[in-house]
Amino acid sequence: MNAVTCPSLFRWSSSARSDAGRVRELNEDACLDQPQHGRWAVADGMGGHAVGDLASRLVVDTLSQMGTPTSMKRFLADARTRLQTANRQLREEAARRQVQRIGSTVVVLLACDRFCGYLWAGDSRIYLYRQGQLRQLTRDHSHVEEMKSLGHLTEEEARHHPAQHLITRAVGATDRLALDEDAIEVIDGDVFLLCSDGLSNEVSDDEILAALSGEDCRRASDELVDIALSRGGHDNISAVVVQAEDPDASDKTLLNPSP
Repeated sequence: MNAVTCPSLFRWSSSARSDAGRVRELNEDACLDQPQHGRWAVADGMGGHAVGDLASRLVVDTLSQMGTPTSMKRFLADARTRLQTANRQLREEAARRQVQRIGSTVVVLLACDRFCGYLWAGDSRIYLYRQGQLRQLTRDHSHVEEMKSLGHLTEEEARHHPAQHLITRAVGATDRLALDEDAIEVIDGDVFLLCSDGLSNEVSDDEILAALSGEDCRRASDELVDIALSRGGHDNISAVVVQAEDPDASDKTLLNPSP
């Protein structure tokens, strides 16, 4: 007997843009943009000469091969299993090349039924724009975030701290990958942003909110990357913008109206 699949009850539109920035020659970011399958991801590779681009591409390619989910729980479990496989492959590749590590951050968004699940390792982020409000759904796995949570740094100090690139979790960093996960019930008009730190370090929350408040997800992803480039583009920059539309919603007059 075939398993019952778990399609999303929402109509999804999305766009992704990734740019090397104005300083680095190589783009070590990679994006997954598959609205037809309800899955999106951003991976930010690390390793410089140890091919961080290989790491981020491996992570995204691994996630792109996920099967059709039968439930959100199984969708998240499948993503976890595949990321553990990518983790092992990156550890083996680092050993083969005789380098300390080849790694990548990852943030994944999955749609199933009326829910979105998400999981992450590192400092790539997911934001949710809902009814005029912006909320960061993920919490960075970084030294700066730890100092901020202890009250040793303000939000502004954290944004420009010299240790802002020191992360505490990543695919390929340790023998066993530690991932955080959560889920949220989706409503009509929700907009999600997945991004690498090359965007979040340059673009303010107010600017993210303004970009996501429009009705065109492609325009939003372009606008956000362009802002980061205008600030100097000191790192690789990636943005995936995802919009949810409930075909059965009764009030379709405004998308995500501001209060």
